[in-house]
Amino acid sequence: MPQLDGIKDLIPFLNFLDKRKIFYWLSHDRPESIMVEITRVGKRIEVDFFDDHIEYSVFEGNEDVLDDQEKLSGMIRNFGVDEAGKLED
Repeated sequence: MPQLDGIKDLIPFLNFLDKRKIFYWLSHDRPESIMVEITRVGKRIEVDFFDDHIEYSVFEGNEDVLDDQEKLSGMIRNFGVDEAGKLED
């Protein structure tokens, strides 16, 4: 894998993933970075490319299929924000 020192290394990193047939998504959720999200069964990796560095987070867990719609509804409601832009409780 190429050394990742910042946004200038985004294209080489994407080419690295492409050569290995690793599917990814790009997003621009933060004003100062571009995120590459890689998902596999039981793991998600988010790599943020900034001007002069990268940061990444790894999320691991099971892939259980759930059917509790009340729990789902509660989780989605907790993702919302109120009119003032604050997270709802």
